[in-house]
Amino acid sequence: MARRVITLTAKQALEQLSRPGPHPVLRGDLALVGLPGVIFTPQSGLGLPAVAFGHGWMQPVRRYHGLLRHLASWGVVAAAPAVERGPLLSSRVLAANLLTTLDICTGVRLGTGEISVDPSRLALAGHSMGGGAAVLATSGSDRIRAVVTLAATETRPSALDAAREVRAPGLHLAAGEDRIAPPVGHAEAIAQAWGGPVQLRLLPKASHLGFTEGRHWSELMLDGSAERGSQKLGRAFVTAFLLRVLTGDRTYDDLLDSDLKNANLVFQREALVRR
Repeated sequence: MARRVITLTAKQALEQLSRPGPHPVLRGDLALVGLPGVIFTPQSGLGLPAVAFGHGWMQPVRRYHGLLRHLASWGVVAAAPAVERGPLLSSRVLAANLLTTLDICTGVRLGTGEISVDPSRLALAGHSMGGGAAVLATSGSDRIRAVVTLAATETRPSALDAAREVRAPGLHLAAGEDRIAPPVGHAEAIAQAWGGPVQLRLLPKASHLGFTEGRHWSELMLDGSAERGSQKLGRAFVTAFLLRVLTGDRTYDDLLDSDLKNANLVFQREALVRR
C-alpha cells in the first residue's frame, strides 16, 4: 500500500519552516581539519544531506550562523568556510573552498560517529558574491544536486556564463530593494541563463544585506541591513528547497509552487524536481 503524502498549504509551510526544526543542533569548527570556518549538524543521523555556504563580500561567517543552525535543526548538515574575507575576494578561490568544505563533510568523521553525510545528497548555497561562487563551483562539479543563492552577484570569472553549464536544480532569491546587485543584472540574469530546472523569486522589500544577521561595520559602505522578514522567508524557502531536492520530502511542495505576495515567483523553467 502506497504511503500517503501529507502536504501543507503555502502559509502553513512558511510558518513551520521559518521556525527551528525538530533536531538538536551541534556546532563544530572546520579549522580543526585545516580550513577556517564553522559547521552545524543535527545531533545524530546517518546518510544526511549537506550544504556548503559562501559568504558575501566583506561579510563574516557569523552573519549566517542563524541560517546554518536552522538548516541543521531540519536535518541538513550546514557548513561555511571563513575564507576570502578581505575586500579583494576571489570568487574562484571561494568556489574551490566550498567544494573542499563538502569534501570535509563527507570524508571526515563528524561528532562522535553518530553523524554521516551521503555524498549523493550535496548542495551549495551562498549570499551575494558567495552565491556567485556557488554557481561557479557547481558548473565544474557533477556531484552537486542543488544550488541556492540569496541576492547573488555576478563574479569574475562569470557566474552568468557558469550558470549555462549547471544542470542541478537552482533556487534564486532576489532582493527587490537591492542597490548593490540589482536583480535584473545579477540574480535574474543568472536564473535566465540556468542550464537546468530553476526558480527565481523576488522578495520586494528585501535589501542586499537583508538575509544577513546582526550588525557589521560594512553596513556603513554597503546598502541595507539585517531584516527579520527577509531572514524568515530565506530560511523557509531554502529549507523547503533543500529538503525537497536532497531528500524527496514533498510536505512543503505548495510553498515552492505558490506565488506569494512577499516572495513573488518571477520565473521558473521546468519543475524543480520531477514528481
